[in-house]
Amino acid sequence: MVPSRRDDAGVPSGPAGSVDLHGAAALLDAAATVTVLCHINPDADTLGSGLALGLALERRGVAVQVAFGSPANMPDSMRSLPGAHLVTPVAEVRREADLVVTVDCGTAGRLGVLRDRLKTAPNVLVIDHHLSNTRFGTHNLVDPESEATAMVLADLFDVWGVEIDAALAHCLYAGLVTDTGSFRWGRPQAHGLAERLLATGIDGTSITRALLDTHPFGWLPMLSSVLATATLERDAAQGRGLVYAFVRRADSAHLGPEEVESVIDIVRTTAEAEVAAVFKEVAPEEWTVSLRAKTSVDVSAVATALGGGGHRLAAGYTAHGDTDRIVAALRGVLG
Repeated sequence: MVPSRRDDAGVPSGPAGSVDLHGAAALLDAAATVTVLCHINPDADTLGSGLALGLALERRGVAVQVAFGSPANMPDSMRSLPGAHLVTPVAEVRREADLVVTVDCGTAGRLGVLRDRLKTAPNVLVIDHHLSNTRFGTHNLVDPESEATAMVLADLFDVWGVEIDAALAHCLYAGLVTDTGSFRWGRPQAHGLAERLLATGIDGTSITRALLDTHPFGWLPMLSSVLATATLERDAAQGRGLVYAFVRRADSAHLGPEEVESVIDIVRTTAEAEVAAVFKEVAPEEWTVSLRAKTSVDVSAVATALGGGGHRLAAGYTAHGDTDRIVAALRGVLG
Protein backbone atom coordinates (compact mmCIF):
# COMPACT_ATOMS: atom_id res chain seq x y z
CA MET A 1 0.00 0.00 0.00
CA VAL A 2 1.22 3.50 -0.80
CA PRO A 3 1.91 5.42 2.45
CA SER A 4 -0.44 8.29 3.14
CA ARG A 5 -0.78 11.07 5.65
CA ARG A 6 -3.21 8.82 7.55
CA ASP A 7 -0.85 5.82 7.40
CA ASP A 8 2.70 7.14 7.64
CA ALA A 9 4.51 3.90 6.80
CA GLY A 10 7.82 5.52 7.60
CA VAL A 11 7.34 8.69 5.56
CA PRO A 12 8.50 11.70 7.63
CA SER A 13 5.75 14.28 7.87
CA GLY A 14 5.56 17.54 9.76
CA PRO A 15 3.21 20.48 10.24
CA ALA A 16 0.68 21.00 7.45
CA GLY A 17 1.74 17.69 5.90
CA SER A 18 5.30 18.82 5.24
CA VAL A 19 7.75 16.17 4.07
CA ASP A 20 11.52 16.21 3.66
CA LEU A 21 13.56 15.01 0.69
CA HIS A 22 13.87 11.48 2.08
CA GLY A 23 10.13 11.30 2.70
CA ALA A 24 9.38 12.49 -0.82
CA ALA A 25 11.74 9.85 -2.24
CA ALA A 26 9.98 7.18 -0.16
CA LEU A 27 6.61 8.22 -1.56
CA LEU A 28 7.92 8.01 -5.12
CA ASP A 29 9.51 4.62 -4.49
CA ALA A 30 6.23 3.21 -3.16
CA ALA A 31 4.13 4.19 -6.18
CA ALA A 32 3.56 2.02 -9.25
CA THR A 33 1.46 4.64 -11.05
CA VAL A 34 2.23 8.37 -10.85
CA THR A 35 0.58 11.39 -12.43
CA VAL A 36 2.77 14.50 -12.57
CA LEU A 37 0.77 17.71 -12.91
CA CYS A 38 2.20 21.05 -14.08
CA HIS A 39 0.43 24.37 -13.76
CA ILE A 40 -1.74 25.89 -16.49
CA ASN A 41 0.01 27.99 -19.13
CA PRO A 42 3.20 26.13 -18.27
CA ASP A 43 6.55 27.86 -18.08
CA ALA A 44 9.89 26.09 -18.29
CA ASP A 45 10.18 25.57 -14.53
CA THR A 46 6.93 23.65 -14.13
CA LEU A 47 7.29 21.72 -17.39
CA GLY A 48 11.02 21.14 -17.11
CA SER A 49 10.64 19.92 -13.54
CA GLY A 50 7.66 17.76 -14.46
CA LEU A 51 9.43 16.13 -17.39
CA ALA A 52 12.63 15.56 -15.41
CA LEU A 53 10.63 13.80 -12.70
CA GLY A 54 8.66 11.88 -15.31
CA LEU A 55 11.83 10.62 -16.98
CA ALA A 56 13.30 9.56 -13.64
CA LEU A 57 10.14 7.62 -12.81
CA GLU A 58 9.91 6.05 -16.27
CA ARG A 59 13.46 4.75 -15.96
CA ARG A 60 12.45 3.03 -12.73
CA GLY A 61 9.61 1.21 -14.42
CA VAL A 62 6.82 3.42 -13.08
CA ALA A 63 3.74 4.05 -15.22
CA VAL A 64 3.91 7.85 -15.40
CA GLN A 65 1.96 10.60 -17.10
CA VAL A 66 2.87 14.31 -17.24
CA ALA A 67 0.10 16.81 -17.93
CA PHE A 68 -1.11 20.40 -17.66
CA GLY A 69 -4.68 21.71 -17.75
CA SER A 70 -4.30 24.25 -20.54
CA PRO A 71 -3.54 25.11 -23.28
CA ALA A 72 -3.99 21.97 -25.36
CA ASN A 73 -0.43 21.92 -26.71
CA MET A 74 3.08 22.41 -25.37
CA PRO A 75 4.54 25.89 -25.87
CA ASP A 76 6.70 26.01 -28.99
CA SER A 77 9.71 27.17 -27.00
CA MET A 78 9.64 23.97 -24.91
CA ARG A 79 9.04 21.31 -27.54
CA SER A 80 12.72 20.32 -27.49
CA LEU A 81 12.62 19.36 -23.80
CA PRO A 82 13.52 15.70 -23.24
CA GLY A 83 10.60 13.62 -22.01
CA ALA A 84 8.00 15.37 -24.15
CA HIS A 85 6.64 11.93 -25.08
CA LEU A 86 5.29 11.70 -21.53
CA VAL A 87 2.97 14.69 -21.96
CA THR A 88 -0.60 13.40 -21.89
CA PRO A 89 -3.72 15.19 -23.22
CA VAL A 90 -6.16 16.24 -20.52
CA ALA A 91 -8.84 13.78 -21.62
CA GLU A 92 -6.39 10.87 -21.28
CA VAL A 93 -5.02 11.68 -17.82
CA ARG A 94 -5.87 8.76 -15.56
CA ARG A 95 -8.40 9.46 -12.82
CA GLU A 96 -6.75 7.12 -10.35
CA ALA A 97 -3.05 6.83 -9.54
CA ASP A 98 -1.05 5.68 -6.53
CA LEU A 99 0.47 9.15 -6.34
CA VAL A 100 -0.23 12.55 -7.86
CA VAL A 101 2.72 14.95 -7.85
CA THR A 102 2.30 18.65 -8.55
CA VAL A 103 5.33 20.69 -9.58
CA ASP A 104 5.70 24.47 -9.26
CA CYS A 105 2.04 24.95 -8.26
CA GLY A 106 1.47 27.35 -5.37
CA THR A 107 -2.24 26.53 -5.14
CA ALA A 108 -4.52 23.75 -6.34
CA GLY A 109 -6.27 26.29 -8.54
CA ARG A 110 -3.14 26.54 -10.69
CA LEU A 111 -3.93 23.04 -11.98
CA GLY A 112 -7.02 24.24 -13.84
CA VAL A 113 -9.34 21.44 -14.96
CA LEU A 114 -6.92 18.79 -13.66
CA ARG A 115 -7.50 19.91 -10.09
CA ASP A 116 -10.10 17.15 -9.78
CA ARG A 117 -7.35 14.52 -10.02
CA LEU A 118 -6.36 15.49 -6.47
CA LYS A 119 -9.68 14.23 -5.11
CA THR A 120 -9.18 10.61 -6.17
CA ALA A 121 -5.50 10.27 -5.26
CA PRO A 122 -4.64 8.55 -1.96
CA ASN A 123 -1.51 10.70 -1.83
CA VAL A 124 -0.65 14.09 -3.29
CA LEU A 125 2.98 15.23 -3.20
CA VAL A 126 3.39 18.97 -3.71
CA ILE A 127 6.89 19.99 -4.89
CA ASP A 128 7.33 23.73 -5.06
CA HIS A 129 9.39 26.79 -4.16
CA HIS A 130 6.73 29.48 -3.73
CA LEU A 131 6.65 31.18 -0.34
CA SER A 132 2.88 31.56 -0.67
CA ASN A 133 2.28 27.84 -1.32
CA THR A 134 -0.95 26.75 0.40
CA ARG A 135 0.29 23.21 1.23
CA PHE A 136 -2.67 21.59 -0.49
CA GLY A 137 -1.08 18.13 -0.71
CA THR A 138 -1.12 15.24 1.72
CA HIS A 139 2.67 15.67 1.63
CA ASN A 140 4.33 18.98 0.83
CA LEU A 141 7.96 19.47 -0.18
CA VAL A 142 8.22 23.25 -0.35
CA ASP A 143 11.52 25.15 -0.26
CA PRO A 144 11.01 28.93 -0.57
CA GLU A 145 14.78 29.43 -0.47
CA SER A 146 15.13 27.78 -3.88
CA GLU A 147 14.93 30.08 -6.89
CA ALA A 148 13.21 27.40 -8.97
CA THR A 149 11.35 24.16 -8.47
CA ALA A 150 14.08 22.68 -10.66
CA MET A 151 16.48 23.26 -7.76
CA VAL A 152 14.19 21.31 -5.42
CA LEU A 153 14.09 18.48 -7.97
CA ALA A 154 17.89 18.42 -8.21
CA ASP A 155 18.14 18.04 -4.43
CA LEU A 156 15.47 15.33 -4.50
CA PHE A 157 17.29 13.41 -7.23
CA ASP A 158 20.48 13.42 -5.17
CA VAL A 159 18.72 12.00 -2.11
CA TRP A 160 16.72 9.56 -4.25
CA GLY A 161 19.84 8.23 -5.96
CA VAL A 162 18.93 9.46 -9.45
CA GLU A 163 21.85 10.30 -11.73
CA ILE A 164 21.36 13.67 -13.42
CA ASP A 165 22.41 12.91 -16.98
CA ALA A 166 22.17 15.24 -19.98
CA ALA A 167 18.44 14.64 -20.53
CA LEU A 168 17.51 15.46 -16.94
CA ALA A 169 20.02 18.32 -16.90
CA HIS A 170 18.39 19.87 -19.99
CA CYS A 171 14.99 19.87 -18.28
CA LEU A 172 16.32 21.24 -15.00
CA TYR A 173 18.46 23.90 -16.67
CA ALA A 174 15.40 25.14 -18.56
CA GLY A 175 13.59 25.70 -15.28
CA LEU A 176 16.60 27.22 -13.60
CA VAL A 177 17.46 29.72 -16.34
CA THR A 178 13.83 30.82 -16.59
CA ASP A 179 13.10 31.37 -12.92
CA THR A 180 16.40 33.15 -12.26
CA GLY A 181 15.84 35.54 -15.16
CA SER A 182 18.87 34.14 -16.95
CA PHE A 183 20.78 34.28 -13.64
CA ARG A 184 20.16 37.98 -13.11
CA TRP A 185 19.10 37.15 -9.55
CA GLY A 186 19.51 34.23 -7.21
CA ARG A 187 21.84 32.72 -4.67
CA PRO A 188 25.27 31.23 -5.36
CA GLN A 189 23.63 27.79 -5.15
CA ALA A 190 21.76 28.50 -8.39
CA HIS A 191 25.02 29.18 -10.20
CA GLY A 192 26.54 26.08 -8.64
CA LEU A 193 23.70 23.93 -9.93
CA ALA A 194 24.01 25.53 -13.37
CA GLU A 195 27.69 24.59 -13.49
CA ARG A 196 26.84 21.03 -12.56
CA LEU A 197 24.12 20.76 -15.19
CA LEU A 198 26.27 22.28 -17.93
CA ALA A 199 29.02 19.78 -17.10
CA THR A 200 26.77 17.02 -18.49
CA GLY A 201 27.31 18.48 -21.96
CA ILE A 202 24.05 20.31 -22.53
CA ASP A 203 24.07 23.45 -24.67
CA GLY A 204 23.02 26.15 -22.22
CA THR A 205 23.21 28.89 -24.84
CA SER A 206 20.74 27.17 -27.16
CA ILE A 207 18.38 26.32 -24.31
CA THR A 208 18.37 29.91 -23.10
CA ARG A 209 17.92 31.36 -26.58
CA ALA A 210 14.90 29.14 -27.27
CA LEU A 211 13.24 30.01 -23.98
CA LEU A 212 14.02 33.69 -23.50
CA ASP A 213 15.35 35.24 -26.70
CA THR A 214 13.12 33.89 -29.46
CA HIS A 215 9.70 35.31 -30.40
CA PRO A 216 7.49 35.13 -33.51
CA PHE A 217 7.24 38.29 -35.58
CA GLY A 218 3.68 38.83 -34.32
CA TRP A 219 5.13 39.52 -30.89
CA LEU A 220 6.52 42.86 -32.09
CA PRO A 221 3.22 44.59 -32.99
CA MET A 222 1.68 43.21 -29.79
CA LEU A 223 4.56 44.65 -27.80
CA SER A 224 4.16 48.00 -29.54
CA SER A 225 0.48 48.16 -28.60
CA VAL A 226 1.16 47.18 -25.00
CA LEU A 227 4.00 49.63 -24.44
CA ALA A 228 1.78 52.42 -25.78
CA THR A 229 -0.39 51.89 -22.68
CA ALA A 230 2.53 52.08 -20.23
CA THR A 231 1.93 54.49 -17.36
CA LEU A 232 4.34 55.67 -14.67
CA GLU A 233 3.01 56.74 -11.28
CA ARG A 234 5.98 58.05 -9.36
CA ASP A 235 4.14 58.54 -6.07
CA ALA A 236 2.79 54.98 -5.89
CA ALA A 237 4.31 52.30 -3.66
CA GLN A 238 4.97 54.90 -0.98
CA GLY A 239 6.91 57.07 -3.38
CA ARG A 240 9.02 54.30 -4.86
CA GLY A 241 7.12 54.30 -8.14
CA LEU A 242 4.80 52.00 -10.09
CA VAL A 243 4.83 51.35 -13.83
CA TYR A 244 2.06 49.35 -15.46
CA ALA A 245 0.71 48.37 -18.87
CA PHE A 246 -2.23 46.48 -20.34
CA VAL A 247 -2.30 43.53 -22.74
CA ARG A 248 -5.62 43.42 -24.56
CA ARG A 249 -6.98 40.18 -25.97
CA ALA A 250 -7.34 41.80 -29.38
CA ASP A 251 -3.58 42.36 -29.47
CA SER A 252 -2.48 39.00 -28.04
CA ALA A 253 -5.05 36.42 -29.20
CA HIS A 254 -2.72 35.13 -31.93
CA LEU A 255 0.16 34.56 -29.51
CA GLY A 256 0.98 31.93 -26.90
CA PRO A 257 0.91 32.58 -23.15
CA GLU A 258 4.70 32.64 -22.97
CA GLU A 259 4.81 35.54 -25.43
CA VAL A 260 2.33 37.54 -23.37
CA GLU A 261 4.12 36.76 -20.12
CA SER A 262 7.42 38.03 -21.52
CA VAL A 263 6.11 41.61 -21.55
CA ILE A 264 6.67 42.05 -17.82
CA ASP A 265 10.41 41.61 -18.29
CA ILE A 266 10.45 44.71 -20.49
CA VAL A 267 8.11 46.86 -18.42
CA ARG A 268 10.00 46.12 -15.19
CA THR A 269 13.20 47.71 -16.55
CA THR A 270 11.74 51.20 -15.98
CA ALA A 271 14.33 53.01 -13.87
CA GLU A 272 11.85 55.30 -12.11
CA ALA A 273 9.67 52.49 -10.72
CA GLU A 274 10.37 49.97 -7.96
CA VAL A 275 7.24 47.97 -8.88
CA ALA A 276 6.02 46.89 -12.32
CA ALA A 277 2.66 45.38 -13.22
CA VAL A 278 1.23 43.99 -16.44
CA PHE A 279 -2.53 43.48 -16.60
CA LYS A 280 -3.36 40.74 -19.14
CA GLU A 281 -6.95 40.57 -20.32
CA VAL A 282 -8.37 37.03 -20.39
CA ALA A 283 -12.08 37.95 -20.64
CA PRO A 284 -14.13 41.15 -20.43
CA GLU A 285 -13.15 42.80 -17.13
CA GLU A 286 -11.08 39.75 -16.10
CA TRP A 287 -7.31 40.01 -15.90
CA THR A 288 -4.29 38.04 -14.80
CA VAL A 289 -1.69 40.34 -13.30
CA SER A 290 2.09 39.90 -13.22
CA LEU A 291 4.01 41.83 -10.56
CA ARG A 292 7.74 42.45 -10.30
CA ALA A 293 9.84 44.43 -7.83
CA LYS A 294 13.48 45.44 -7.92
CA THR A 295 14.60 45.20 -4.29
CA SER A 296 12.50 46.82 -1.58
CA VAL A 297 8.86 45.83 -2.09
CA ASP A 298 7.55 42.34 -1.26
CA VAL A 299 5.15 41.79 -4.14
CA SER A 300 4.29 38.34 -2.79
CA ALA A 301 2.55 40.07 0.12
CA VAL A 302 0.86 42.46 -2.31
CA ALA A 303 -0.37 39.61 -4.50
CA THR A 304 -1.56 37.60 -1.50
CA ALA A 305 -3.62 40.57 -0.32
CA LEU A 306 -5.26 40.59 -3.75
CA GLY A 307 -5.95 36.85 -3.79
CA GLY A 308 -2.78 35.60 -5.46
CA GLY A 309 0.76 34.79 -4.40
CA GLY A 310 4.31 34.17 -5.53
CA HIS A 311 7.79 35.28 -4.50
CA ARG A 312 9.14 38.40 -2.85
CA LEU A 313 10.22 39.98 -6.15
CA ALA A 314 7.89 38.17 -8.57
CA ALA A 315 4.23 37.39 -8.01
CA GLY A 316 0.79 37.46 -9.57
CA TYR A 317 -2.95 37.42 -9.02
CA THR A 318 -6.30 37.63 -10.82
CA ALA A 319 -8.26 40.90 -10.98
CA HIS A 320 -11.81 41.78 -11.98
CA GLY A 321 -13.17 45.12 -13.15
CA ASP A 322 -12.40 47.91 -15.57
CA THR A 323 -8.91 49.34 -15.89
CA ASP A 324 -9.46 52.16 -13.41
CA ARG A 325 -10.77 49.77 -10.78
CA ILE A 326 -7.98 47.21 -11.04
CA VAL A 327 -5.25 49.85 -10.98
CA ALA A 328 -6.87 51.52 -7.96
CA ALA A 329 -7.00 48.18 -6.13
CA LEU A 330 -3.30 47.60 -6.73
CA ARG A 331 -2.39 51.13 -5.69
CA GLY A 332 -4.45 50.74 -2.55
CA VAL A 333 -2.40 47.75 -1.43
CA LEU A 334 0.94 49.25 -2.49
CA GLY A 335 0.25 52.47 -0.57
